[in-house]
Amino acid sequence: MQDHVRAKKHLGQHFLHDERIAEKIGNTLTLEGYKNVLEIGPGMGVLTKYIIKKPLQVIAMDLDTESIAYLQQHYLEENLTILEADFLKFDLSEIFDNQPLAITGNFPYNISSQIVFKALEWRHRIPEFTGMFQKEVAQRICEKEGSKTYGILSVLTQAFYHAEYLFTVKPGVFNPPPKVDSGVLRLRRKEDFTLPCDESLFFKVVKTAFQQRRKTLRNSLKTFNLSDKLKEDTIFAQRPEQLSVTEFINLTQKIQDDGISTHQ
Repeated sequence: MQDHVRAKKHLGQHFLHDERIAEKIGNTLTLEGYKNVLEIGPGMGVLTKYIIKKPLQVIAMDLDTESIAYLQQHYLEENLTILEADFLKFDLSEIFDNQPLAITGNFPYNISSQIVFKALEWRHRIPEFTGMFQKEVAQRICEKEGSKTYGILSVLTQAFYHAEYLFTVKPGVFNPPPKVDSGVLRLRRKEDFTLPCDESLFFKVVKTAFQQRRKTLRNSLKTFNLSDKLKEDTIFAQRPEQLSVTEFINLTQKIQDDGISTHQ
């Protein structure tokens, strides 16, 4: 029987070996509004074992064949499905009969931001998202306006979810230890998670603004061909990091009312 999995650098694998922390991450799930959980990157199942104790249907998804084989040998619980797949390429409509699902995991740091962006695309299905990131990324997701680390991930995530930074994890509890601290967060979807503006335009405005974050919005949003009248609005004298999520929504509404479509 396979007794361990070798951590692979190209997959960004750092296996957590502290049971206390694994249980603590498992307990970040509130179990409110869903009965299904997708765990991304389970490795050797240190977190999986705590999730499957809960009244949930669980899918553990990994693209590492060695991890899949290990899990299949060691975890035979009826409420667990082990799936070899790449989350970033996977169609989530194929699992859990289109019912709500939470996402959790000790995420590979090299793709953690992409995991969040994909979860945002599926926000209608995902009422909760918890897990471990590189500390800097977890903090950025939860950061408020006025900070140098506040950016695209912060605004887009917080437009739809309440973001909480929960606790920090030191490198020594991993094998191999990463070079940085890790951070665990929880995202809980807002009761009303539709925006009062064109949502695809909102994404475009936020991403375009932060691509030149040191410039004022008047300059960074030049490609939108805004009318001279609109550019006189005081909001355009600010830099993107100064705007709250609500102000970005208001900005999008102003641009939308100015006749700008997302197709430009």
